[in-house]
Amino acid sequence: MQKTLEHQFVSELELHQNIVHKVCTLYTKDKEAHNDLFQEITIQLWKAYPKFRGEAKFSTWMYRVALNTAITQYRKSKKKVDTYDYDSVIFKVKTEEYDPTEEQQLQLMYSAIRELGDIDKALVFLYLEDKDYREIAETLGITEVNARVKMNRIKTKLRTIINP
Repeated sequence: MQKTLEHQFVSELELHQNIVHKVCTLYTKDKEAHNDLFQEITIQLWKAYPKFRGEAKFSTWMYRVALNTAITQYRKSKKKVDTYDYDSVIFKVKTEEYDPTEEQQLQLMYSAIRELGDIDKALVFLYLEDKDYREIAETLGITEVNARVKMNRIKTKLRTIINP
């Protein structure tokens, strides 16, 4: 029984590990912190896995555990959570596909997102991952209406930050 549970968990984690990496990238600033947070999230996922009932998709449940763990780590440290400098994580793109305008817009957007609070960052992250408001609400433990209202306020705030 334990081996089956372990095998299922490892398979799901391998399939969806990019979720954890994205959350780590959002809430850390260097490779060491990223690896530490990844390990902590993996531990929390494993501890919680026996209680996963499958009422939501595994990926939704994983987002929730990962974001809650990252936010808990932030609150434990009682300091501002630093994020990666965007320039340090830009991926090399083939020359024929490179568009500096898009890169500049992304840098501007990430810079603005860094100014948001930890919960607002999580909400924007899920929104940018194309999650619907129902899934965002479920992941963050808020109502769907609250998720919509918060997202509208965040959009207004981001516009103000980007176009003062």
